[in-house]
Amino acid sequence: MEFIANVQAFTAVAIGIIVALGALGAALGIGVMGSKFLEAAARQPELVPMLQGRMFLLAGLIDAAFLIGVGVAMMFAFANPLLAAVQAATGA
Repeated sequence: MEFIANVQAFTAVAIGIIVALGALGAALGIGVMGSKFLEAAARQPELVPMLQGRMFLLAGLIDAAFLIGVGVAMMFAFANPLLAAVQAATGA
């Protein structure tokens, strides 16, 4: 039973790392992209409509990558395949 508790504890730590690093990466990515958009808009204001559409597309893709990571973390939280394999192997 202690091994199962260890698997659950390490899974909780892994979920925290997945979500934290995903949020950090998404925040940094959107921040850098936003700053570059503002630089480009200041240099060439006539290109703002085209650049704005592309910026929103990239913001959606960056957020989608983060949400996929959150989905994988939630799968480990609620339907952990590692825990199922350990329980099947130990007969618990």
